[in-house]
Amino acid sequence: MLKNKLQKYKLILASGSPRRQQFFKDLDLDFEIRLKEIEEIFPPELKAEEITNYLAKLKANAFEGELNDNEILITSDTIVWHNNKALGKPKDAQDAFEILKSLSNATHEVITSVCFKTKANSTVAYEVTKVTFCELSDEAIWYYIENYNPYDKAGAYGIQEWIGFVGVSKIEGSYTNVMGMPTDKVYEYLSNLA
Repeated sequence: MLKNKLQKYKLILASGSPRRQQFFKDLDLDFEIRLKEIEEIFPPELKAEEITNYLAKLKANAFEGELNDNEILITSDTIVWHNNKALGKPKDAQDAFEILKSLSNATHEVITSVCFKTKANSTVAYEVTKVTFCELSDEAIWYYIENYNPYDKAGAYGIQEWIGFVGVSKIEGSYTNVMGMPTDKVYEYLSNLA
């Protein structure tokens, strides 16, 4: 449906994330993947969505001067915001354990920003979802770390994996946002273009 309306545009997804790429396939959109290595460093005074907005723009700005008139570049960034601190991807198994232990029996926010960049301008949209974990035993946390891949995920977990099934007791907001892309916001933005 939306694919037909967007025929005059070329969508470029600047993300190596298999989940984000799958979302675009599931939205039935034609897109191309273009990747650039970006050092994801943000000013320390930034908080919550200021961080993800900054990083999504930083990723998009790497393509400055390279876009054609009909191209729409889409970049995004996700963090877990907990205890007034950004939790990114864990460095190692111990880091993953400590992150998940801190999320146990608590509510955190998952924040994703999406930047839509054209030759002429750029727009950023963001989504905040509250996720509550029940109490996770150390055994459950280690089971997850040893049997799944927490290392490429902000907050050291994927809600669509085992730990999401057994550990998440409540979610307020967009489910796909917790997986790394608020698909409703993306669809709405692209629909308004068509």
